[in-house]
Amino acid sequence: MRDDVSSLTLLGKSKTEYPTRVDPGILETFPNRFPERDYLITLISDEFTSLCPMTGQPDYGTIIIKYVPDKKCIESKSLKFYLFSYRQEPTFMETVTNRILDDLVKACEPRQMTVVGKFKARGGIVIEIEASYVRSDS
Repeated sequence: MRDDVSSLTLLGKSKTEYPTRVDPGILETFPNRFPERDYLITLISDEFTSLCPMTGQPDYGTIIIKYVPDKKCIESKSLKFYLFSYRQEPTFMETVTNRILDDLVKACEPRQMTVVGKFKARGGIVIEIEASYVRSDS
């Protein structure tokens, strides 16, 4: 049984430019071959960067995404491009974590999902944000 990759446009392309603005439309999915089973997918990006909307200084962090898929799974290369698109985005850490959750839920319609943003210390304070979604019929 082969995985359906017919809708993927980024995977396998070696010369793709990173987006210069945040566009959730870049997120791609593929069919979950095991929709009858609950299983957990964890995706970790330890090179996340966005900009403080007040100072313009970069905020560095790790984004951890854990989800139980339903009919669709997130394609990792498109996720990388999506996350990298925040590099020039002025936004608070709390906002970006919740935006990522909202965009990913819209893209793949999971049974449940949690996004954690673990940001490096600024001003001596480490900030960690956790935002969760649980589908009401799960």
